[in-house]
Amino acid sequence: MTNLSLPQFAVVVAGGSGTRMGTDVPKQFLPVGGLPVLMHTIRRFQDYSPDVSLILVLPEKDIVYWEKLCRQYHFAAPVTVVASGETRFRSVKNGLEAIKAGEGLVAIHDGVRPLVPVSVIEESYRTAYEKGSAVAAVPLKDSIRTVAADGISQTADRTAFRLIQTPQTFRLPVIRQAFGQPEQPWFTDDAGVAESAGFAVHLIEGSYQNIKITTPEDLLLAEALLASWKL
Repeated sequence: MTNLSLPQFAVVVAGGSGTRMGTDVPKQFLPVGGLPVLMHTIRRFQDYSPDVSLILVLPEKDIVYWEKLCRQYHFAAPVTVVASGETRFRSVKNGLEAIKAGEGLVAIHDGVRPLVPVSVIEESYRTAYEKGSAVAAVPLKDSIRTVAADGISQTADRTAFRLIQTPQTFRLPVIRQAFGQPEQPWFTDDAGVAESAGFAVHLIEGSYQNIKITTPEDLLLAEALLASWKL
């Protein structure tokens, strides 16, 4: 754990469904490497430090199912469970409202990113402590093109772009003020909310292993990566 003079929190947002997976079970509860996806995610923060206060944001209808899974897998992580809202913005805001401390650092992380390296978590807290924000990102691997309304495309310089991941970590007063503004349709992540409130967004190096599990192919990749970690 980074030796910082502020308490550290993590808001893990897990409000997804199984639609793109083609399953009735929400993707955060699907098994991978012997555990539900969400349990791996929580463990990554526990591996970083047992002193991080964890807030888990779930749809209210899924809370009982999560409690059942915890009993089934003997998973006893100290987590505060909060009901999600109708949008990601509202869900994150609910998670932030569960933090009673006035000062601190909070990492906001997708529940379906179970392979985030501990080193990325650590760097996110350190950079947020120093600069107010820290957003994990990786360079693009593929070539990209911009497409105009008439369908004409043009090559773009991929070095000028980054793929944004989570955790997205902030000093508490920064992100609380940001989430005090009205929700906008263009808010797709917490960095965008902070930027809209006038705060600078500082990028840190993410990881290509820090995949977001959305489709069946992602589950296969996660299984392979977890297996390689055990070798």
